[in-house]
Amino acid sequence: MANAATIKDLDAALSFLTLGDRALPANLTKPKIGIVCGSGLGGLVDIIRNKVEFPYSEIPGFVDSTVAGHAGKLAFGLLGDNDVPTVCMVGRFHFYEGFALTQTTYPIRLMSLLGVETLIVTNAAGGLNTAFQIGDVCIIEDHINLPGMTGNNPLVGPNMIEFGPRFPPMSDAYCPRLRRLVYEAAKKLNIPKFLHEGVYVFVSGPTYESKAECRFLKSIGADVVGMSTVPEVVVARHCGMKVLGLSLVTNRAVIHRESRSDPDAPAEVRPLEEKIASHAEVLEAADSRAKDLQTLVKYLVEMI
Repeated sequence: MANAATIKDLDAALSFLTLGDRALPANLTKPKIGIVCGSGLGGLVDIIRNKVEFPYSEIPGFVDSTVAGHAGKLAFGLLGDNDVPTVCMVGRFHFYEGFALTQTTYPIRLMSLLGVETLIVTNAAGGLNTAFQIGDVCIIEDHINLPGMTGNNPLVGPNMIEFGPRFPPMSDAYCPRLRRLVYEAAKKLNIPKFLHEGVYVFVSGPTYESKAECRFLKSIGADVVGMSTVPEVVVARHCGMKVLGLSLVTNRAVIHRESRSDPDAPAEVRPLEEKIASHAEVLEAADSRAKDLQTLVKYLVEMI
């Protein structure tokens, strides 16, 4: 399959990080936690210590992120009071950038080879559930993989048996224990009020959804919508990792119909103010909640 990662490619990347002239120090070569930083959430990397960074452009097999708010580097370091070896993807790759899903998920395969056991994926998402406010965090309990249901799945093609089975289940994709730990961590930090659990729906983008599409996505059970995360989760589960997903609600999905063209038609009642989504709004909302999310992730890693 075109653009498919191979074990040879991944071995080259692994050797670059662990055996090359700029090899990682011994205490960082076996990270236990992997974190994927979503739009505007690259500040999560600031909470790790003894940091060693590699631009994506230098790592064999990596492509370059082209999206504003995605820095494009792999950062290794120690996280929390327990000095947990951690690797952060500061900026992710997206299907809408023109990359194959095997390319967007290549870093997750590399994390697996490095020894990552738990993956924390974060993203900025649109809120479909009217109970979710901008700045709230949705702990992902399940997902709907719309592109995957129409043939765009990162596992399409020859199975990489070195990582996992041909037909991995996704009914247990998001670890219940990790989801409970988020609530425990938030309670101890006295920041529980902005947390919800819900279903994330993956769409390909890059256009934001139409009103009719938002109504459809809400009707099939989605609480938040975004253009990433699910391919990474699919590959992480194929690799046997435990997964926690956190969606920061950065905008409300526009759901209600426009006023009727007929001047005599009754006006529709709109319970919430709605604005057309923009990437600038997403980054602004992410920035306003970033410190809380950083504190929460740091404390959570100490509990894992």
